[in-house]
Amino acid sequence: AQGSEAFFDALREGRSGTGIYSFAGVPRVGACTPVNGSDGWMLGVAAPIEESPASRTTNVLLLSAALFLGLGILAAFFAANIIAEPFQKIGEQNAKLEELKETAENASRAKSDFLSNMSHEMRTPMNAIIGMTSIAKTSSDIERKNYCLNKIEDASTHLLGVINDILDMSKIEANKFELSSVRFNFEKMLQKVVNVINFRVEQRQQKFVVRLDRNIPRMLQGDDQRLAQVIANLLSNAVKFTPEQGSIYLITRLEKEENGLCTIQIEVRDSGIGISKEQQARLFTSFSQADTSISRKFGGTGLGLAISKRIVEMMNGKIHLESEEGKGSTFTITVQAARAEDDAQPSPGRNWSTIRVLAVDDDPEALEYFSEIARNLGFFCDTAAGGEEAWAMIEGGGDYNVYFIDWKMPGMNGIEISRRIKEKSRADAPSPVIIMVSATEWTVIEKEAKSAGVDKFLPKPFFPSSIADYINEYLGTQSFVDSVQANAQSADAGCFAGYTLLLAEDVKINQEIVLALLEPTLLKIECADNGKQALELFSENPGRYDMIFMDVQMPEMDGYETTRRIRALEDPAAARRVPIIAMTANVFREDIEKCLASGMDDHVGKPINMDEVMHKLNVYLPVKQKTELN
Repeated sequence: AQGSEAFFDALREGRSGTGIYSFAGVPRVGACTPVNGSDGWMLGVAAPIEESPASRTTNVLLLSAALFLGLGILAAFFAANIIAEPFQKIGEQNAKLEELKETAENASRAKSDFLSNMSHEMRTPMNAIIGMTSIAKTSSDIERKNYCLNKIEDASTHLLGVINDILDMSKIEANKFELSSVRFNFEKMLQKVVNVINFRVEQRQQKFVVRLDRNIPRMLQGDDQRLAQVIANLLSNAVKFTPEQGSIYLITRLEKEENGLCTIQIEVRDSGIGISKEQQARLFTSFSQADTSISRKFGGTGLGLAISKRIVEMMNGKIHLESEEGKGSTFTITVQAARAEDDAQPSPGRNWSTIRVLAVDDDPEALEYFSEIARNLGFFCDTAAGGEEAWAMIEGGGDYNVYFIDWKMPGMNGIEISRRIKEKSRADAPSPVIIMVSATEWTVIEKEAKSAGVDKFLPKPFFPSSIADYINEYLGTQSFVDSVQANAQSADAGCFAGYTLLLAEDVKINQEIVLALLEPTLLKIECADNGKQALELFSENPGRYDMIFMDVQMPEMDGYETTRRIRALEDPAAARRVPIIAMTANVFREDIEKCLASGMDDHVGKPINMDEVMHKLNVYLPVKQKTELN
């Protein structure tokens, strides 16, 4: 193009300009103006003009004016949009800031509510503990003292649960929450959870049903304690929010198994008050509860589900809720655990197909599950829906070896049918075994049941291994999992006579507790007030002690150093590794690993659980050795 240099200079330099030029032999007038500065956009227009010299100047002036007017309008339009864009962004940022502010205020309010609730949850049981202690001290009535002690025990257990929840959530918030990996028996893990929940189920007279999928491997590799914690939390909520006479179901299922990795589904279903959609949206949030009024009515920290969700996710699983107000709730979790080697050997003895069993229960679901267990274990089983039906079957010629009879049934109850069975048994034939089945504590019905001829007791809900254990016992064989027998042995008076235990504990009241709890076993206990004293006592006479309970945090010398020095002693008793069990309030996974790394053999947490202590004693002080000692 050829024409006015001023016009082309304006184009190059980003300035406004006009000029006459020719393009492709056609004379044109052009105009340009910057829209967003010299580095921005340029708007330019051009139009052909007449060749007449007379009209050229006029055309240029008129067209230039028109072009500049049009360009000015366009420039104003673009400039308005360019200027508006930053203001639009500022508006969006303000909206986001407002949203963040509201989120922060909600979080602050939630934490304030949480702290208020924690204060309530901790002070309430503490008030009960202090108040009931004062009442018990001033009362001379033994029944009133026992009543106070029972209330103190309940309040203490609740307070311990609150503390555990707070500690777990603190570790989650600090990203220090980790899982361990151990080999465990899946069914036994469920049994421990059920044993803890059963007492509250019985108090509320609720129906509790457990269904165990036989396809789930008996032994798994994973964190059984954390998995049990999740299941216990879901069951506790189900019991808490389900009215009396309501129903609770624990159902397990093997979803799939790929390359030894099992995906297990666990469902907890109840017929309780249900949860609204609005409450469900914040149910798994930390420092938040579905309904603060409900939490005040039923109690609880509101942390259980948030902790459970974290544990399940760390097990490569998910947690899902289906609920409707007034129609109950169903919590479903899936977790992954590796199949572990199962070293259990089949129990020897008679062929199970020759055993005849009669199950008597007025609950059709219980009978259906019992029949399923019988089919899986391979023994013959008849069922009766009540005492009258069972007696009719027996009178009609039914000859059974083992009876599983529910205690509480309408009409002829379990006590009456048991008495008739024992009276009918022939003197020249082996007496049948009667096993009383009930959700009620055995101590409540023990005297009456034994007078009727009942041989054993099986708590509800029952598990396949428990039924197998009782049948194996009838066959005269040693059960591979005989927890009932183990508990009975550990509860015998004088069961640890001949053994000497060294207790390293710096708190006197803790020494008193251990001495009092183990007194009936006739276990001889010597106490050391710190690690240094414990080392001196053991060094003076290493062969004297059969076992050591070792506290960790002690003055002068802690439990870790004491254990290391005992293991380093050049003495046969130390060389044979006398069992050293940590007895400490340090109960996190890394604490347990630290105890084992120092040379200890096992761990017992504080507050002391008597069942756990007795279990450790049975493991490290076997019954067969006690017989030799005596």
